[in-house]
Amino acid sequence: MILVDSHCHLDYNSLSDNLEAVLKRASTQGVGVALTIGTTLAGFERVRTIAEQNETVFCSVGVHPHEAAGAAEVTPERLVELTRHPKVIGIGETGLDFHYDYSPRAVQKTVFEVHIAAARESGLPLIIHSREADADMVAMLRQAVADGAVTGVLHCFSSGRALAEAALELGFYVSISGIVTFKAADDLRAIVRDLPLDRILVETDAPYLAPVPHRGRPNEPALIVHTAQKVAEIKGIGLVTLAAATTDNFFRLFAKAVRPPAAA
Repeated sequence: MILVDSHCHLDYNSLSDNLEAVLKRASTQGVGVALTIGTTLAGFERVRTIAEQNETVFCSVGVHPHEAAGAAEVTPERLVELTRHPKVIGIGETGLDFHYDYSPRAVQKTVFEVHIAAARESGLPLIIHSREADADMVAMLRQAVADGAVTGVLHCFSSGRALAEAALELGFYVSISGIVTFKAADDLRAIVRDLPLDRILVETDAPYLAPVPHRGRPNEPALIVHTAQKVAEIKGIGLVTLAAATTDNFFRLFAKAVRPPAAA
């Protein structure tokens, strides 16, 4: 059984300080690949170095919506240039966060549009953060697809059914985190039940959102097995079947990624 942690932050100190041990624990739990995510251009070199130094780790480049106000100068050309590295397989984390509003909403939208243009030019998928911005996200994704070929994934999905259905209609994927194991996540579990198996990814978003029974502790890629088990239970299938499907989905979406032998 091979699992892929499709979204984690291995550059954060709680993970990077003990990265060898973190990756070893992941391997023992069947995690064959991890995608570590870029959230700022200033921190991208650190993210890329982690991917360079570990065969089973890939990375992305992008600016998180929280950081959009400080990255108004980012251009599609700059992002595309950084994607030329063989380990860079996605554009993001990017999107809209209207819960915290750490960056003005108009700036978030502008920076998201820059990432959409970079994804279209590079052919790489978007890694999308969306929180309390469902209607705006649906509108922007519909426009993005109308303007030309683009795809991606709604990471750490915890939004409403309308956004999930729109994303599926537009050819996007939906990634499920440890939130699906939380007691109060009945609405999310109902959405997961109805997601097509060939459009689901699983992730940790480590070091955040550790799944039950580890909730409240630092998260890490090894713990993705609990999320995968819950998704499999909701879908009425075995864990091995769920792992095979989500791993295949990951490499279909992130087509630039080369499967390590252990994940083949």
